[in-house]
Amino acid sequence: MKATTCLLALAALGVWACDFNITDPNSPGPIGTDPSRADVADHVIGVILAARSDAADWNLDAGILGREAYRFDGSDPRFISEFLNGPLDPGGGAFGGDHWIEEYNAILSANQLLDVIGTATRLTAAEQNGTRGVVETLKAYEFVMVLMGHAEDSIPVDVDLPIGAPPAPLVSNDSAFTFVSSLLDAADAHLAAGGTALPFTLPAGFTGFADVAGYRKFNRALKAAVEVYRGSLGCGAPCYTTAKGLLESGATFIDTSATANLAAGVYFDYSTNPGDAPNPLFQNPQTGENFVNPRIKDSAETKPTTGLDDRFTSKTVPRPITTTENLTSDVGWIRYPATTAQIPFIKNEELILLRAEANNALALPVLAANDVNYIRVTSGGLAPIAGLAAQTQAQILGAILHERMYSLLYEGHRWFDLRRTGRLGPYLKDRATDAVFPTLPIPLDEVLARK
Repeated sequence: MKATTCLLALAALGVWACDFNITDPNSPGPIGTDPSRADVADHVIGVILAARSDAADWNLDAGILGREAYRFDGSDPRFISEFLNGPLDPGGGAFGGDHWIEEYNAILSANQLLDVIGTATRLTAAEQNGTRGVVETLKAYEFVMVLMGHAEDSIPVDVDLPIGAPPAPLVSNDSAFTFVSSLLDAADAHLAAGGTALPFTLPAGFTGFADVAGYRKFNRALKAAVEVYRGSLGCGAPCYTTAKGLLESGATFIDTSATANLAAGVYFDYSTNPGDAPNPLFQNPQTGENFVNPRIKDSAETKPTTGLDDRFTSKTVPRPITTTENLTSDVGWIRYPATTAQIPFIKNEELILLRAEANNALALPVLAANDVNYIRVTSGGLAPIAGLAAQTQAQILGAILHERMYSLLYEGHRWFDLRRTGRLGPYLKDRATDAVFPTLPIPLDEVLARK
């Protein structure tokens, strides 16, 4: 997996192409002033590929740290020895030092285009603004990914600096989240001035969101998620109120109608076509190295008739029991059942549970309970929780986090959800000698560069 990540990082430099219509995938070159329409289109796809480069590896690593997954890898025991025992090593680009370089490579790629888009004379002013909005939204998403992995209260955000300039200063996580929120607003303002059509074609994972109006809904969905995160990390009612307003104003694509598609959203694409890459989380579920942590099965609820939560049974499968280092699992993953399986940026099911979290925090328990029970019934096939609205805020939050665990299973959220809500603890240990880490360390090179 970690070797795959290195290959994916190379892809962020522009060597993937065929499904993405890049004009010259073998020698794209750096983007310069007055880029052509084709140059702009190629670079936008390059930013998406750079963002994609760490998506699968994050879902696995965060899944292990958050006790959703195991990886029993005889060729690299660090998936157990480092992620479950520690210490986390900041000295390399894998494991403890991971989930930093790829994200900042994507941010660099975004900045390179943003720095020259105003000189693109072959694009109209509206098309330039639409491009800014698309790329700024992706840039904000990558900052969120850094923040999800790192809670040491210090990451750089002012990174659009000349070569040779001193490293960007480290800022608090609170300041970084505020920066991300403002960046999403700036992106939305650019999209609002971007006309109706974008001057490039986005990949299939953006279907329904590939014009200006659709992409704005994606942007506002990310903004709502960021405001819920900020609310849980100390901002409180003002941020929850902003999230609630976005999710109830029609600005996003949230939908709880009778015909709602809970999977509707924006996704990273994968394929086996020449020049592209398969989803590395796809494995033979009976023989692959990736396993489901048994607590996921143990916590799954039973449906009113028979069988476990549909979200569990649709994403996992029984497999021969395997024990490694006193860890045992008899469940494999089918969450990504093909090499072409997509990985979500954000989807409708998540938005509904974000709204539940905002309403619960704002002391609106009936609205929160309605969304929780909607997801339980519609996605899990479970019975609603009777009397949920009469429970305490802490109890309702626990119910929301339980639904998020199964609705967003193996999608990189659980560890961050537990951390931001103060629910990481010793109960997560699978063995007495295990550690429960609240954060990945800042990579050593990043620290040394400031000395």
